Amino acid sequence: MSIQSEAHFGIIGAGGWGTALAVVINRAGSRVTLWTRNENVLRLIDEKRVNEPYLPDVFIDPDIHVTANIDLVSQSCKYIILAVPSQHVRPICIGLSDRLPSGIPIIIAAKGIERGSLALMSEVVNAILPENPVMVITGPNFAHEVAMGMPSATTIAGANRTQTEKVIYAIGGKFFRPYYSDDLIGVQIGGAVKNVIAIACGISTGRGLGENARSALITRGLAEMRRLCLAKGGREDTLAGLSGMGDLVLSCSSLSSRNMALGHAVGKGKKIEALLNSSGSGLTEGVITAESVYQLSRRLGVAMPICSMVHHVLEGSAEVEQAIEQLLSRPLASE
Repeated sequence: MSIQSEAHFGIIGAGGWGTALAVVINRAGSRVTLWTRNENVLRLIDEKRVNEPYLPDVFIDPDIHVTANIDLVSQSCKYIILAVPSQHVRPICIGLSDRLPSGIPIIIAAKGIERGSLALMSEVVNAILPENPVMVITGPNFAHEVAMGMPSATTIAGANRTQTEKVIYAIGGKFFRPYYSDDLIGVQIGGAVKNVIAIACGISTGRGLGENARSALITRGLAEMRRLCLAKGGREDTLAGLSGMGDLVLSCSSLSSRNMALGHAVGKGKKIEALLNSSGSGLTEGVITAESVYQLSRRLGVAMPICSMVHHVLEGSAEVEQAIEQLLSRPLASE
């Protein structure tokens, strides 16, 4: 029996990314059970085989089972994918703690740093489910492009290469190409910090500061990412790959990126409170990530001026023009 036919993935979270992963994993020949507590999403998928709120125009194969019963996922699946917002990872893991058998790998598809504890998502999972191996899937992936079968690449990181490669071969295909890494810290730092730099690029674009400024923000943002990665114990070379530079460039180059779109609106003069009230949890998570990255950099003594200015703008302690002036007034230094 092939690896693909043996593998059964339970995906917790039927937002855009969770649904896209369900589609691509099903396309690769593996079994998928998709869990959601959203009754409207569950009904729409059952009736129309489309997740209209999060991934419209993408057909969801009838072989993809959708359920609101978490026990169907925790008790029958060989792999669990957490595709919920990063700030929801802890409560989801607590809910799984008395349901999930030990040894079932957990694959984290959330990007962020937990508010308050400043823990990476792998640290959150390990603290609650220490008997379950942890992997991370991250990279430059817009959900709708992945689901439509457009060529995409991603990183799957795990400490056990053999175990991680089983996942790679079970979900990968001609148009969705996962690559292996053993640097769980580095890939997660890349996935979190790129969100904050994308907000900065959005602010710059919204202010009409030009392509030179955006290029500088991406490049200097990568330097900030590298410093935090090294301070946290990750590897610099990881950030040259898909989970670092790849994800950073994608998120900072298109208004399809929710974080860049948020920054663009702020740069145009819109108030962050109004944006958050009208646009839901996706934008809220970007704001929380900016706060967490800022707080973690302070805890570790890492200089991250771009991320700091983004945080100050979003929390309301600095105006956009003031933040730009402070960045431009920094002393000249070696690259």
